[in-house]
Amino acid sequence: MGFLAFLLLGLIAGAIAKAILPGKQAGGWLMTLVLGVLGALLGGWLGSLLFGTGLEEFFDLSTWLLAIGGALIVLVIYGALTGRRRRV
Repeated sequence: MGFLAFLLLGLIAGAIAKAILPGKQAGGWLMTLVLGVLGALLGGWLGSLLFGTGLEEFFDLSTWLLAIGGALIVLVIYGALTGRRRRV
């Protein structure tokens, strides 16, 4: 997969992950791109460890599922680190 295709995959996976998670997530399209690319890297790494498949083809369903799953994990971690603390 080429560099631009990987960036596009990260941007779309990050946007889908933001749409799946409830509540409002911080950051604009640039933060979505960064979190999506990091999530795609994490998802590809976990996929190669657990399932023996990685991010090989742009139009492969496993590539998209791994990228979105990784983006969800990264988005949850990012939200936990930067979340606003509520006072009771």
